Amino acid sequence: MNPVERARRRALRRLGALAFVLPLAGPAGASQVVAARVWPAPDYTRLTLESDGPIRLRLLSGPDPLRLVLELDGLQASPLLGELAGKVRPDDPFIARIRLDTPASPAPPRLLVDLKQRTLPQTFNLAPVAAYQHRAVIDLYPLVERDPLLALIQEKQAAERQAQASVRDSLGSFIEGLERTAPERPAAGGSAGSPPASAAVAGADPSQATPAPSRVSPALQRRIDRLIIVALDAGHGGEDPGAIGPTGLREKDVVLDVARRLQARINATPGMRAFMTRDADFFVPLGERVRKARRVQADLFVSIHADAFYTPQARGASVFALADRGATSRAARWMADRENAADSVGGVGISSPDLTLVHTLLDMSVTAQIKDSLQVGGEVLTHIGRVGRLHKPRVEQAGFAVLRAPDIPSILVETAFISNPEEEQRLRDPAYRAELVQAITGGITRYFARNPPIARSRQV
Repeated sequence: MNPVERARRRALRRLGALAFVLPLAGPAGASQVVAARVWPAPDYTRLTLESDGPIRLRLLSGPDPLRLVLELDGLQASPLLGELAGKVRPDDPFIARIRLDTPASPAPPRLLVDLKQRTLPQTFNLAPVAAYQHRAVIDLYPLVERDPLLALIQEKQAAERQAQASVRDSLGSFIEGLERTAPERPAAGGSAGSPPASAAVAGADPSQATPAPSRVSPALQRRIDRLIIVALDAGHGGEDPGAIGPTGLREKDVVLDVARRLQARINATPGMRAFMTRDADFFVPLGERVRKARRVQADLFVSIHADAFYTPQARGASVFALADRGATSRAARWMADRENAADSVGGVGISSPDLTLVHTLLDMSVTAQIKDSLQVGGEVLTHIGRVGRLHKPRVEQAGFAVLRAPDIPSILVETAFISNPEEEQRLRDPAYRAELVQAITGGITRYFARNPPIARSRQV
């Protein structure tokens, strides 16, 4: 092959590689996808398309209720759209698969979404905010919303049955081992192998005999079965990473792990059960977090965070309660404003709960709620102070939207400042997380020991 031919072939190969990485052809001026994400959750699945310009996501009706056709007007087809198929998880409760359909120009590209169940889709657009460009979002909700309190009770019952079966198996193995190793001995007044005499005949103290099991009264049984439900709220999630530390540690990951550890400790405490507002990496709007806690009739709401401050010197754990007027400090107000901006980052649709109504209800019972919140916050802060440094020696107050449940004592725990290099490293340490969880659990259990909850209207 002569040098001219070799040069021509090298040029063709370079052109082929360039054509492979360039987006597919589309209308002039069309936006391009820069990221495509799928966020599955038990309550809903979110599909997000992020682009460098505005697009319109149009939902087309079709004859098959288990297939959605999403027309992407103003968007240029690209390989990133095709990659959505590989981002659908097998355990997604709503989406079975996603395919890209590219009709002949000038028709816009389409996404074909095959569903596992019928849904109530909701589409909306989000303007650029934080690190995000333009976003088109579709949320897929179930036709019938699940009852979280019923699910919590069923989870508790299943755990109890499993524990009882484990105890029975262990006890059976223990008794079987004793029977194999114990020598036969004659019973009092009889020969070997004969039935043992009663305690009275054998001369044993009757007071030491095992009493017959007595029936528990229904009233006492209701008190025994009365669960203390603690709603655990791992902040941020999904589209909203929260604060990010100097080496890239994300707040949403830290607080989810802390909340899961806290859930395990609370569930291991007799008479208590934890409910998670999110148990995986997905976003929950602030108003929905409050509504979830109220739907399970929680006795306490604990929101877990690891925030950042505008200076890396800020350090120490904090506990916050709601303020009925102004914040107790400028820093507390700054942090509340920052947390309240989560909805604009995570993305909220038109059907999300309206916090205006929640705030109106709160005005009717704010004194009692804040009083109880300060009490439990004080207990938790005291215990946290035994395992680490505190940012302030008292429970602070500010207008955190997530603390606005009108009938549930609610606190927000800032585990540390992830923006502080030293504290970011502590948050990476599983041992510190375990100590933190133990301290929070200790404060919660001490609060309920001093303030037993009243009967729930729906007995569990």
